[in-house]
Amino acid sequence: MTVTYLDLTPGQRASLEGLPFDGHHVISGPPGSGKSLLASQRAVMLALTGGPSVLLTRSNLLRQAINPAVKALGPERDGVVVATAHSWLARWYQDRAGVEAPRTDDGWYDWSALVQQAALTEPVPGLSVVVDEGQDLPVGFYRFCRVLGARVTVYADECQRLTDTHSTLAEIGKALGGCEMREVDGNHRNTRQIAELAQHFHVGRIVPALPERDGPPPFLHSLSRPGAVTDLLVGMAQSYPRRTIGVVLNSTMAQFDLLTRLERTAPRLKPQMYTAQATQGRYRTLDLARPGVVIVNRASAKGLGFDHVVVPDTHTDAGTDPTSAALRMAYYVLATRARHELHLGYEGEAEPPLTAQIPRHVLLRR
Repeated sequence: MTVTYLDLTPGQRASLEGLPFDGHHVISGPPGSGKSLLASQRAVMLALTGGPSVLLTRSNLLRQAINPAVKALGPERDGVVVATAHSWLARWYQDRAGVEAPRTDDGWYDWSALVQQAALTEPVPGLSVVVDEGQDLPVGFYRFCRVLGARVTVYADECQRLTDTHSTLAEIGKALGGCEMREVDGNHRNTRQIAELAQHFHVGRIVPALPERDGPPPFLHSLSRPGAVTDLLVGMAQSYPRRTIGVVLNSTMAQFDLLTRLERTAPRLKPQMYTAQATQGRYRTLDLARPGVVIVNRASAKGLGFDHVVVPDTHTDAGTDPTSAALRMAYYVLATRARHELHLGYEGEAEPPLTAQIPRHVLLRR
């Protein structure tokens, strides 16, 4: 079997080559360790062994981000199916039961119905399921995979949970009926300065080591002046025309408001925006390889990476307990999306409590 590796470090390549094809495996790693790239490569390698291979994510935007790498690596025929877990489960159940999969109040499916259907279904020979950001899928999904008879590989990080229906690594292993636990380390996305700021939001017991690559310090901007956010983004896009600028906001309304202001102020920028509420069209399908401004919701930021990241609405969290594990975990995810520059912002006179406790040499104020 000939395998083509795509932009892997020696450590990442060793992680792949040392992973058996059979059995269940859970690989944990911090932000920037290359989990999405490894998941893509793993899914392709399993496809080359024969049998169908699927690569699943919870986020549709993450699916769009990793699909090009899979297509570049994988065989043209009988290649890897890249899908969200929701859409793949819906198709699987519809094909076998002839009706739509029953849903539950948490937005997922009735796992007892799916498990029952899996028990009545002939196993698919050689079926491989690879999951990226697997901590965001519920335990029921992994129980279903066990009954389905698939060999499952999960890439996850417990310190990056953004959903209410998440799973711990231990819960994933138990639901699969036992698995091999491995780790992949290193931070190949962030600069040392960005990672140092992210450490202030880290909630795990073991803090990842800082990367060696240097860059400018993260900035906190006071954005009380009308048009301040727009001016910041327009200036950034003009100064770095070949870089991607991810703007992460806390509400869909704020996303549309910013998009409107940007299109009026600088129509040549052609900013992109994603919302999970859209079922098709310009707000659903993005070109994430194109330089420029991309406006996303916090719920869709997991697994993505941008050259510059701007979080202009930290004031929306001013009323939340700054020691809250959920809040700190959310900002840990947001901060670690940035490759080169990280910019936080707030409106109002007072700096939000969460950022106020960060030393000024770590987070510069503007």
